[in-house]
Amino acid sequence: MNGVTLIEYLIVGIMVVSAVLAVEWRDLLAAAVGMAAVSLFASLLFFMLQAPDVAMTEAAIGAALSAAVFIFAIKRTQRFETEEEEKPGWWVRW
Repeated sequence: MNGVTLIEYLIVGIMVVSAVLAVEWRDLLAAAVGMAAVSLFASLLFFMLQAPDVAMTEAAIGAALSAAVFIFAIKRTQRFETEEEEKPGWWVRW
């Protein structure tokens, strides 16, 4: 395993952690930032896989525009989810 493959695995691992955190965070703004982080790391991975056009599109649409739309929507609503009842984590709901 060379250094580039190790970096690619590290980026994929960071993407998975960011995705799980984006699902589990109760603060909607933090979840939107987590979603943008997943997309940003995906664009970095696309660039490393020598697809710069896909990387630029993912960074512009996935990370920037989608995150901006979510942040504007969160600003117009409540930022936190309500604490009606404590539900089990996502792994239990399956």
